[in-house]
Amino acid sequence: MNDRSKKKGDGSPGLAFERPIEEIEAQIAELESLSLSTRLDISSEIEALKARLRETIDKTYSELSAWERVNVARHNKRPVANDYVTELVDDFFELHGDRTFGDDAAMMTGFATMEGRRFLLVAHRKGRTTKERLECNFGCAHPEGYRKALRKMRLAEKLGLPIVCMINTPGAYPGIGAEERGQAMAIAENILAMFSLRVPIVAIVIGEGGSGGALGIGVGDRVLMMEHAYYSVISPEGCAAILWKDGERSPDAAEALKLTSKDLLELGVIDEIVNEPLGGAHRAPSVAMNELKRVLLRHLDELIEIEPEALIAGRHTKYRRIGAIEGRFPTVAPSLGEIDVPPRGAAAPDSNGSAPGLTSRVEGADGRAQRRGGGAGPGS
Repeated sequence: MNDRSKKKGDGSPGLAFERPIEEIEAQIAELESLSLSTRLDISSEIEALKARLRETIDKTYSELSAWERVNVARHNKRPVANDYVTELVDDFFELHGDRTFGDDAAMMTGFATMEGRRFLLVAHRKGRTTKERLECNFGCAHPEGYRKALRKMRLAEKLGLPIVCMINTPGAYPGIGAEERGQAMAIAENILAMFSLRVPIVAIVIGEGGSGGALGIGVGDRVLMMEHAYYSVISPEGCAAILWKDGERSPDAAEALKLTSKDLLELGVIDEIVNEPLGGAHRAPSVAMNELKRVLLRHLDELIEIEPEALIAGRHTKYRRIGAIEGRFPTVAPSLGEIDVPPRGAAAPDSNGSAPGLTSRVEGADGRAQRRGGGAGPGS
């Protein structure tokens, strides 16, 4: 772990590891201003500095730690959902409300058109200014946000429209009001329902992908991730607070969580990394967004050719493979014929938690089916 990762205050703006880059940029700006005001020909000096700048950015970003990537993902100039709608979408009609409690500004849903492809867009909305971020609760959605997203996704299924989910949240809102209105249940219902939607789903982590807040709209046939985004079961700060009771250990937690795009591609959690311009998406937002558009359209074109039954089957297999543990959580779910279900009124579970006649068939290490006592599911 390098020292620059351990410094507090690495968050955007003014990332600590970008200070050498910023110094060169300031020198270039000063020389360009001098050239305009004095009409001196110092183009060679400017070009030399620009070449040095490119080398410095390339070296810096090729050596980023996991914690530094987390801070790049949080940069205040990084493109957010509204930027993608403005820059990439030809037409957008926003849909509001969950018909139960209210409209959550942290969750944006609406019909979108991009180069002739129509789809439903579901996205975490963070906002850009302080006022917008307060209105959007910094991208932390409430239960009504997840219920709104599910209602619109079911509408898209009725209309036969693909679904595109843009993930950018530190996590679902953990306040008392959100818990009282069923935060955990809303997220769980979304995850369960998305497995059975009969239309293509593409999920994209464009910035932060934190905890259940991300998973609430994160089940997809294809899961994409921007190069400098992060995707994790918990934020590094939260992990450090739980494990070590020390926020200073956040860089260590980030390394242990394997939350970078490269780590997650190797683990099979995501399907593709969307490359960002040199120095991150915040340095060339239009370039980054157009690269995402190119990749997204390719995946949409591939998925719309697949039959709904095959989509659902592939979705189930994909996530079972992610969570597979040999001998306990098999990649392939047992068929109904492989599960012995007791009749109604069967004896209650015995002292070790097993009910008589209730066993499940799982694959052993040698590939042969084995019988185990306990619940009927593959996790028994």
